[in-house]
Amino acid sequence: MPEAPPAVPAPEPRVRRERRVLRAALRWTAAVAVFVVVGAGTAYGITRMERTDVPGLATASDGRWDYPEIVMPPLPSGSPDPFMRDNKAGAHYADLRALVLPAPKGAKADADLRGTDGWLATKGFLAQYASADDREELGQKLIDNGLRHIAARGWTTPDGTRTRIYLLQFDTAAVVDELFSPGLVSYDSPVYALRGAQDPAYDDGFPEAARAEKVTLSAYDEAKPYGAEQLRQAYLSAGDTIALVVQSRKGTAKAVPFQQTVALQSQLLG
Repeated sequence: MPEAPPAVPAPEPRVRRERRVLRAALRWTAAVAVFVVVGAGTAYGITRMERTDVPGLATASDGRWDYPEIVMPPLPSGSPDPFMRDNKAGAHYADLRALVLPAPKGAKADADLRGTDGWLATKGFLAQYASADDREELGQKLIDNGLRHIAARGWTTPDGTRTRIYLLQFDTAAVVDELFSPGLVSYDSPVYALRGAQDPAYDDGFPEAARAEKVTLSAYDEAKPYGAEQLRQAYLSAGDTIALVVQSRKGTAKAVPFQQTVALQSQLLG
């Protein structure tokens, strides 16, 4: 009697495939975010190295944090992505609270940023700015531009690095474009100084690979000497939403986890 042919597995559902591809893309972005080539000599050196020796492609000791698998939140039925042509307002229809990057493994959550039902009061966002005059001026800007709500998350990793992420949503992408620059950022420095950022300057070392194609990014670092701690910050503009990512650490705030965090948050918004 002839042997029965092997069973053919059922095709993988489209939604599951898309989610798996997205997760892979996000993890890849986290990897390339810390892949920085400086000069032709370095480029030549990399071609001579093993995969696990290349920063950002190694599986251990490369400085990246262990983030959970990241999945885009579902859109309401019939709602477009923020960058689709028929979404002229650039609106994020997904729940903004679900678009905030989750904390990495081993981090302790910052309860102060949980807000009420996941929404942070405007004064909680403004409290991080150093000057009372800046807080008042920026607060009025947010009102004038129709701020809808703020979603935030913060955590501290075992090495003492503190991370804060804020997402501010407005009515349209046009409003965000007007507010983002020159309202919040300039080339040389952010318009408003954060607490602990003594002399912020544009981060020329931030890698292009960590930038999302449809997200505008301005990253800043402190000029030496840092003082008690070093603070890194990045403002993102994506459709109807502005994001602020802040990382600080006593002594030195490492570049790799900052770049990784900004890259992943950019992917979630873009």
